[in-house]
Amino acid sequence: MNEDQNIKSSLSEERVFDPPQDFAERCGGVWVDSMDTYRELHKASIEDPENFWSTVANELDWFEPWTKVVDWNPPDAKWFVNARTNVCHNCLDRLINLGHGDEPALIWEGEPSGDDGPEVKTYTYRELHAEVCRFANGLKSLGVGRGDIVTIYMGMVPELTIAVLACARIGAPHSVIFGGFSASAIADRVEDAKSRFLITCDGAWRRGAVVPLKAQVDQAATMTDKIETTIVLRRCDNEIDMRVGRDHFWSDIVADQPDDCPCEPMASEDMLFLLYTSGSTGKPKGIVHTTGGYMVHTYLTSRYTFNLRPGHSHVFWCTADVGWITGHSYIIYGILQNHVPTLMYEGAPNHPEPDRFWDIIERHKVTHFYTAPTAIRAFMKWGDEHPRKHDLSSLRVLGTVGEPINPEAWMWYHRMIGREQCPIVDTWWQTETGGHMITPLPGATPTVPGSCTLPFLGIDAAVVDSTGRELPPNEGGLLVIRKPWPSMLRGVYGDRQRFIDTYFSAVEGMYFAGDSARRDDQGNFWIMGRMDDVINVSGHRLGTMEVESALVSHDAVVEAAVVGMPHEIKGTGIAAFCTLSGDYTPDDALRGQLRAHVAEEIGPIAKPDIIRFTDALPKTRSGKIMRRLLRDVAEGKESTGDMTTLEDFSVLAKLRGDQE
Repeated sequence: MNEDQNIKSSLSEERVFDPPQDFAERCGGVWVDSMDTYRELHKASIEDPENFWSTVANELDWFEPWTKVVDWNPPDAKWFVNARTNVCHNCLDRLINLGHGDEPALIWEGEPSGDDGPEVKTYTYRELHAEVCRFANGLKSLGVGRGDIVTIYMGMVPELTIAVLACARIGAPHSVIFGGFSASAIADRVEDAKSRFLITCDGAWRRGAVVPLKAQVDQAATMTDKIETTIVLRRCDNEIDMRVGRDHFWSDIVADQPDDCPCEPMASEDMLFLLYTSGSTGKPKGIVHTTGGYMVHTYLTSRYTFNLRPGHSHVFWCTADVGWITGHSYIIYGILQNHVPTLMYEGAPNHPEPDRFWDIIERHKVTHFYTAPTAIRAFMKWGDEHPRKHDLSSLRVLGTVGEPINPEAWMWYHRMIGREQCPIVDTWWQTETGGHMITPLPGATPTVPGSCTLPFLGIDAAVVDSTGRELPPNEGGLLVIRKPWPSMLRGVYGDRQRFIDTYFSAVEGMYFAGDSARRDDQGNFWIMGRMDDVINVSGHRLGTMEVESALVSHDAVVEAAVVGMPHEIKGTGIAAFCTLSGDYTPDDALRGQLRAHVAEEIGPIAKPDIIRFTDALPKTRSGKIMRRLLRDVAEGKESTGDMTTLEDFSVLAKLRGDQE
């Protein structure tokens, strides 16, 4: 065997962390207390899903019972067939009826900070219920009815949560668009959804400046004739144009509205919301989620993944924007149903100072903190002195979401933020799945830096080849889900064939996530990257995540992105883009060190052919690295496909202009 063939099967990781011994005591108990309990529950949930999910669903309120738990006719699933319920009722009314109306439900902190400190609002369940009802009645007064798709394009203000819940209350599916998207992105989504109603703000605060949201809506309205009614919340008091007959101020439509609005009894399979996710080519896909199954799945995953214990002074903070599925499921719907206060923050993590997140955790005594690996790597780059200034002892569970986390970033999170006392739940899931699919359970699962560990209850996940054959340990393949789960997508809006082709054509009868993965000898899942991010180097399949993790494990590298590129000899070569710690100089000597380091960590075949140093990587506004754009840079070609999610186009321009 020559040197190039001497490759390890995968990036090795031998560090394992058991749940802290005092975890149950610190959290007021634990839902799943051991691996034996997990295995027993998981086995029962797979072998008898009807009994498992009906037991969970019965913890919530239903207006009419189901006649069948699940009806599975691949690729179509129906859950809690013929039942009627309302998700807003289960988030608010149910808790009020149980006597919790005067307890905090939503804590909001705005960005601008003056001499009096940041603006903070707290809503009890009763207060939030009243605001939701007033706005729901206001929507109805403008003609919004059951089945009307309402587009929401707002900053991270409490009224965003109010608008989402009000839509759910009256049976009007919402389509939330992240408040940083362009006018053309708004128009595309409005046009596809045939949405006549749009809710926005005059502007949003971001790093002390106003993002002109209403102006973007006005521009979008010139690109589509679908927008008939716009509701505008005054947030920043920036100058805006109001078109008579189309535009209405939020304050005007809720004035004199009663603070009670009956919940619309929704069929379990009625659409709850649309959420658009970008494809590598073509227009964004409108992912359809329905009422009953999504409600039940987000309820249970919130409770078990984060070990939420109502009545034990929990404060849950997910740092995502509600414009993404993470915000839908784990800021609003899943958390509110669990009788735990949910925190929303309007601004950036480094405004006015790089310690803003740690300051928020200390002041609000946050117990559960859920953020993205890209944010964690930014925190690392900004320096340990910022978290060290704050008392983070309230924290009990840490979570990561959005993409696989590099082991060294995991370890920093564990040591610096969790003080080695907080389990880390590294969650794998997607817009399409609605909720967690593979994740540790904090009181039971031994965690391994970089691995999302084991399937959630009711999730039959596997790594298979194209025939559906399950692969042995440490062999990479397609990550699939073999059985239906309650919160699975019900389709791509208006495009049945795209739904089938994208998610159910790779392996017959199975949901294909688009990701490649492997399982280790302990059964833990390791996400290797998107299937088009798996590199075949001289016949060896390498996951980009593995090479990236090897690079980030070097002290010089804060963040890395790896892509394949054409290579005359190997077929595919490896191009690496790295951002560096301030202590290192980007030169050829460091390139040599990093190539040698990757060879030591994985094997000589994994050494990058090209290493480019950069101040920033092209990312979506949710923080995911857009590797397909880096592939275009490495290949020297122009980028095509949807780029509406790209956060900063100047990053891409700089990469195209720089030479190694």
